Amino acid sequence: MPENSPIAERVLGDLLPERLTWTLCIHIDKGKEVWVIAGMLAQYLESATDSVIVRDDKENPIGTIGGKEIMENLLKNPTSSLFYGTKVEDIMEPNPVVISRDTKYKDLIESWKERGRAYAVIANEWGFYSAISAQKILEIGKRCITELSIEDMPKKKLVTFKKDDTFGNVINSMFENKTRKLFLEGTSKYISDRLIIEAVTEKMKHLKETNDFLNETVDIVELEEAKIVSDNLKINELASVMYDMAHPCVMYKEWLVTPWDICKKLLSPKITKYKG
Repeated sequence: MPENSPIAERVLGDLLPERLTWTLCIHIDKGKEVWVIAGMLAQYLESATDSVIVRDDKENPIGTIGGKEIMENLLKNPTSSLFYGTKVEDIMEPNPVVISRDTKYKDLIESWKERGRAYAVIANEWGFYSAISAQKILEIGKRCITELSIEDMPKKKLVTFKKDDTFGNVINSMFENKTRKLFLEGTSKYISDRLIIEAVTEKMKHLKETNDFLNETVDIVELEEAKIVSDNLKINELASVMYDMAHPCVMYKEWLVTPWDICKKLLSPKITKYKG
């Protein structure tokens, strides 16, 4: 493919020839109860792996579980029985997105848009699968050469919450606004699906500590803070900053940027130069 071809038209094997399969996917076997995977998600959400793969008896990937599945089921069943007695295959999204080295970048992002989940797996040289998440795409973002910057990205509405809001209000707001993060009014501190799951599993003992979870206030959750940047960074500079963060989230003036925003911006036909 010509060197001036847009990133969107290039295949993943060319964009990340050596590192494409370096991130092993985190997995769990079917038959396990949800409390096991909830503890895993509290550690891995918003990271290089982001979701967990469910395997069948032959170690084939049959489903995916992330924050979305836990949040949806907390609304349906806000009791400890969600975690004890419910199997992972009962709440998983079936048929994980499986890609190859020949998958075009634009096709990967399109499949993520359709699923509403920035996560896929790829067969690796060790006999299983590696994970490709939005954070993995930051490796591509930091290698592109472009004059496009933060201010060339769409401004997203900042969805906020109050300290005395309930878990029910916050989780419903996440689904209504199609966001995984809500910001505490007037601050750069946020609550996310990962932080809620962490509170539910560690502080509320998988809801054994409450009989009315959805009406409990979220002030029990330890918030995290977005990284504030003062410069209008170019896309590759921004991707480099985010790549070094455990849970990437950046604020610049009125712009909030997550790895998913970088994924979408790399579809621009203006981004053609790339350091392979």
